[in-house]
Parts: sequence; C-alpha cells; structure tokens
Amino acid sequence: MKYNSLFIVLDGGDGAGTTTHSHLLKGFLESKGFKVHLTQEPSGNKIGILLREYLKNKDIPATTDALLFAADRDLHYHGEIKNKLEEGYIVISDRYIESSIIYQSVQSEKITVDWIKKINKFVGKPNLTIILDIDPKIALARKSDKTLEKFEDLEFLNKVRHLYLTRAELEGYYIVNTDDIIELVQEKIQNIVMAKLG
Repeated sequence: MKYNSLFIVLDGGDGAGTTTHSHLLKGFLESKGFKVHLTQEPSGNKIGILLREYLKNKDIPATTDALLFAADRDLHYHGEIKNKLEEGYIVISDRYIESSIIYQSVQSEKITVDWIKKINKFVGKPNLTIILDIDPKIALARKSDKTLEKFEDLEFLNKVRHLYLTRAELEGYYIVNTDDIIELVQEKIQNIVMAKLG
C-alpha cells in the first residue's frame, strides 16, 4: 500500500464529465495500490444539501450562492479533505474553488474573482487541478431537462468555458478535452496524475 497524499481536483463546465472521470480515476489509483478518498462539491453536509436545492432556483441571488459555496467548502475542507490528506490518502474532489470563481463571477457582474478568492481564503489549495473542457453544445446534449440547473443554457455555458480556459492558462492548470471517448480522456487524466506522483 502506498501513502502519497495528494489533493487532486477535476473541474470544468457542466456535462464535461467531472463526476464520471473522478470515479474512474479513483478506481485506477486504487488498482495501483494508493489509498484514495473521493469527494465532491456541493458536499454531503447540510450546507451542501441546501445548495443543491438552491441550484434549481433562479430567484436566489448569485451572492448568496457564492457565500453558501464558500461556507460549504470551508466545512468540507476542514472537516473532511484535510483529515484524509493527513491520513495519507490521495483526495479527489469533483469540483472545488474554480467552480465558484467561474460560475458566480459569470452569473453576476457584481462578483469579482478577487472577492470569491477572499471568501475562500481559509481553505487549502489543491496540488493538482485538471480542467475538463467540452463544447457547451455537446454538454447540453448530454443533459436531460429534468437535471438542468439554473446555469445551464448555451450562452451562459459559452462564457463559463471561456473563463475556465482563461483561468487555466493563467494558473497553469492542465486542460483535457472531453469530447473524445471516455477511455481516451481518462487515459490522459491518468497520465497527468501519475506524472505528478512521480
């Protein structure tokens, strides 16, 4: 059993496959002998559950969303992620702070990237962030009307994609395009992670 702790985040626009690839990556790393803890945002705590309700409600202000995400993340990091890292796990989070930076700042002109960073300043940073990139038209085709959240229309998702790619370049994040078949996309993700693990 290997005990290299590492905090990995898979992030990206809706329909990019963050959940699918987080699960596949967990299985792959476990097959290599690593201890892996998989988590997601919104988290499973009470704030996260409230957030999931609010994501379908267009009347909730973007500022409220951002503050709730920050509160959920603070509890998520200090109550779960940090502990698992200290126990020697590789932690994979399906979404993290970049989701807030992207979605809330695109949602409202009042919200700046700096403000979102400020309200999230007490949480730990990932060791590795991989942005899963997808054409919004393909992303929307993967979703059913029942699962659509308030963010999911083509114009909005085009802005989201542009900001994800801009931020990835600025922050030095890896970008993996997920238009391709799942196995090939996952292989690219695995190669990035294994190179990081050395």
